[in-house]
Amino acid sequence: MSRGVLVTGASRGVGAAVARAFARAGDRVVLHCRGAVDRAEQVGSELPGEGHGVVAADLGDPAAIPVLVEESAAILGRIDVLVNNAALFVDEPVAGSRRIGHPLAETSYDEWVSAWRRTLAVNLEGAAHVTWCVARHMLDKEPSEGVRRGAIVNVGSRGAYRGEPEVPAYGASKAGLHALGQSLAVSLAPHDITVTSIAPGFIATDMTETFLNGPGGDAIRAQSPFNRAATAEEVAEAIVWLASPPAGWSSGAVLDFNGASYLH
Repeated sequence: MSRGVLVTGASRGVGAAVARAFARAGDRVVLHCRGAVDRAEQVGSELPGEGHGVVAADLGDPAAIPVLVEESAAILGRIDVLVNNAALFVDEPVAGSRRIGHPLAETSYDEWVSAWRRTLAVNLEGAAHVTWCVARHMLDKEPSEGVRRGAIVNVGSRGAYRGEPEVPAYGASKAGLHALGQSLAVSLAPHDITVTSIAPGFIATDMTETFLNGPGGDAIRAQSPFNRAATAEEVAEAIVWLASPPAGWSSGAVLDFNGASYLH
């Protein structure tokens, strides 16, 4: 039975791979993007099957989120699966500086506050607000016969555990996302809605190609005893499994997906 799937941050990287994986499984997918509509539409045009769509919204704006979910539901008929993938990782470099991120010792207070506000607004608050809207939709609209009421998968990070010294707001936002998922797993279980999270390590995408091909690439690969980074497709297939009926008993879990690069 085909499901309706909303994937946030789906114009490239892991989000695009997730959209492709669900579409290959026979599901209908709405690809969310913030501003890269052309890129998201290109990904959408290449998906197998029919019934896909693209919706743009800034997840840092709470007022935009109900509209995003309403438009996605109109395209899909019903949202059966939500993948909270959209996230900010680093700020733009400060003018005249090569610094990336917001390490405490090198960041002014105003820059620090701005980085935290922007990062949490999208990575944690945005995901929480999208989840509220989608979960309420799942509760209000009956699923098709043979389809469970809902599955929500949060894309967290290994950085929630091992720390992110250059981008502490990112690490904290992902730790919060894991905790949000566990809280909602308990509250939504009586309604037959599962909530899981995945915590990937370093992922090889077009956005990280510069790092992997640069002087630090060998050190990044060596973080894992497999001596490589994950592929976006590997992460996507794990997310599809977490959203599948056989994975239902994993609700509340955070799946470490880092090639044994960080154990805890």
